[in-house]
Amino acid sequence: MSEWVSGVLTIACLVAVLAAVHVPLGDYMAKVFTSEKDLAIERVFYRAAGVDPKSQQRWTRYAVSLLTFSGIGIVVLWLLCVFQGRLPLDRGAAMDWHTSINTAVSFVTNTNWQSYSGESGASALLQTTGLAVQNFLSAAVGLAVAVALVRGLVARKTGLVGNFWVDVVRATIRILLPLSVIAAIVLLAGGVVQDLSAPMVIDTITGSHQTIESGLVASQEAIKELGTNGGGYFNANSAHPFENPNGFTNLFEIFLLLVIPFSLPRTYGRLVGDKRQGYAVLGFMAFLWTTMLIVITWAEQAASHAATGAMEGKEVRFGVWASALFANSTTSTSTGAVNSWHESYSPIGGGGALVNMLLGEISPGGVGSGLYGALIVAILAVFIAGLMVGRTPEIHGKQVGRKEITYSALYSVTTPALVLLGTASALMVRSAKGAILATGPHGLSEILYAYASAANNNGSAFGGLSADQPFLNLTLAVCMLLGRFLPTIAVLALAGSFAAQHRRPTTDGTMPTHTPLFAGLMVGVALLVTGLTFLPVLALGPLAEALR
Repeated sequence: MSEWVSGVLTIACLVAVLAAVHVPLGDYMAKVFTSEKDLAIERVFYRAAGVDPKSQQRWTRYAVSLLTFSGIGIVVLWLLCVFQGRLPLDRGAAMDWHTSINTAVSFVTNTNWQSYSGESGASALLQTTGLAVQNFLSAAVGLAVAVALVRGLVARKTGLVGNFWVDVVRATIRILLPLSVIAAIVLLAGGVVQDLSAPMVIDTITGSHQTIESGLVASQEAIKELGTNGGGYFNANSAHPFENPNGFTNLFEIFLLLVIPFSLPRTYGRLVGDKRQGYAVLGFMAFLWTTMLIVITWAEQAASHAATGAMEGKEVRFGVWASALFANSTTSTSTGAVNSWHESYSPIGGGGALVNMLLGEISPGGVGSGLYGALIVAILAVFIAGLMVGRTPEIHGKQVGRKEITYSALYSVTTPALVLLGTASALMVRSAKGAILATGPHGLSEILYAYASAANNNGSAFGGLSADQPFLNLTLAVCMLLGRFLPTIAVLALAGSFAAQHRRPTTDGTMPTHTPLFAGLMVGVALLVTGLTFLPVLALGPLAEALR
């Protein structure tokens, strides 16, 4: 079977399985966040935390709860990183102070950027009680914010957007945990390791010795992909045979990182009472994902590095098609896991992965963050269309006025500002410039990719950048923090503003937001905003390299 036929069949299989679970999983998540009943185990958490699960919060209190929860998570995880050498199962693992700060911020913000080497920089205890725990909680926070925004759209002048603590507990216990258990079992059956045996020392064919680490990999791999986290147990991430042994596990991991983001539009449609709204958002996401998959796959297959395409930096187990599929999916979902070296991609292929992040990771984006990012695009599209036709912009019966468009604009400009300012600052600091291994346009792409990955909470690395040094660790941590929480606050403020409004009835003058035309308008807005912001720097980086 030719690689072309195999690649197309692989993509078709992935799309078919995603389509099969779209409705049941989307409906299930909608029921989770609208159920009036609390599970017994959930009530235990509420009593321990002193939370009334029946109470509702305004957006300000919801935001304070989120920031408090995340702040405590950063402190606890930082302490685990700093003191891991004094705790059990350390096996000599250690981090510098600045690496510890970067790691703590990274995992709490759902970025999972790793300046350390996975198997040697983090102990088994840190991997499981610190990093894996935040893989669950950071993904749950993203789900909570997305649901809060949807509640704001359907609320009737209550000003209430839900209860943060209830949303996080339900997202973790009812969605992420059970799905992760199933995923871990499948990965175990596929050959992913799960043990705490002592490292093996083997003799290589060159006569030297090599230490082979193992660990509780399958359980962490499951939530790493399912929660669009991306932090690998090993430094090679999903290119490591213990994390990703074969073609089946490779396809299954791609499915895991796409399944919740691509099912959330169905959840959105159910929560607003109009499934057509969900299909419009799904079409918007799917169009962008498919377009960039075609671009990246074409670029890598057409490259002349080898007879079968650009195989440098790619696993021969997977080949070009499966590598491009993984690269496109991980950079469009804020996952950051990699099964190939993006540094070695062709200028257009690597540039495509970069563009996925610069779009705001809305195709389909991270767990929760992809949905609320797409809804921000929808709000901007409604506003722009309203200006063009002279109508008051509305979405779900809520007016998009000065306050709402201000919050949407703040959301939209935060990440680009962080990316461009971070890249510019790194290019002016000698220690940061010295960490860039390449020169010319490719060197610019390396540093641009790093700050795009941090500010968009993706976590994948272009490679070729020695990022484990104070300046880069700290500035990337700042980008991760601000890139996660400033947009989140803007989204919650937007939810509160919508929740305080009456819901207006639909009239002949109301712009429909469930049609293919509107989905196309969303695509245009997303591309326009990204193009106006990043075209100059892209022209100096991947585009200039491609034209040389």
